[in-house]
Amino acid sequence: MIVHVVDGTYELFRHFYGLRRFNKGKDRRFGAVVGVLQTVLQMFEQGATHLGVATDHIIESFRNELWPGYKTSEGIEPALFSQFHPLEEALAAMGVVVWPMIELEADDALASAARIAADDPHVEKVCIWTVDKDLAQCVRGDRVVQMDRRANTIRDGEGVRKKFGVEPALIPDFLALVGDAADGYPGVSGIGAVTATQLLNRYGAIEKFPPAVLGERRDRALLFKNLATLRTDAELFRDVDELRWRGPGSAFASWTQRMEAPRLLERCLKLNRGV
Repeated sequence: MIVHVVDGTYELFRHFYGLRRFNKGKDRRFGAVVGVLQTVLQMFEQGATHLGVATDHIIESFRNELWPGYKTSEGIEPALFSQFHPLEEALAAMGVVVWPMIELEADDALASAARIAADDPHVEKVCIWTVDKDLAQCVRGDRVVQMDRRANTIRDGEGVRKKFGVEPALIPDFLALVGDAADGYPGVSGIGAVTATQLLNRYGAIEKFPPAVLGERRDRALLFKNLATLRTDAELFRDVDELRWRGPGSAFASWTQRMEAPRLLERCLKLNRGV
């Protein structure tokens, strides 16, 4: 079987700003939620059977205590932020497994889910649906791959090496050195992508660098590596069969009415008859 794990927060942002190109600033209350549900339902229609969605129930996590500049919910548009929790509720009503994260982030849930699924010998492949570059650290050959919907590419181990110049396992080290503006940490001063790649391919992980390479910058580099390293120990599920979609729940009909999206229910029921 193939297991799909989806970055629900990214998908919500993607659909919200995608709709902005056409709605002239008149945001539908559940417009982005409907978009995410349509995307997930389309995946089932195209053959997906086992799927889970990770969300940031809140944006802040334990990482905010480690670095004051780490990303927060500040600046997120109210019309978007107000759809965070409805997305989780609507997905659950549709019968989709959802992992709303509080202490950890959605990315940690994706990493944990990928690790649990990949450990199951019945799983042929794990597809991580997100464009976030920190998830590249979870890629394992062609068994655990990253699906970049924006670029319409599948990134396996070789794809990660081609894009970043380092092995997947060294992605936290790479991000620690060059920084990640999306997550709010700047990296190590004086080190760009080319230099970072050269250092990592020569010495390996930051901990193996000779002291003179980073000098006083070493502690900060290790702090940023800690920020970039995804946690894989979240206890999300025990059996991958828990991720099998078995159709919508009884509450989904009322959700489609609230969202003014009756076609979602029709498509779910039609597809479920064949499940």
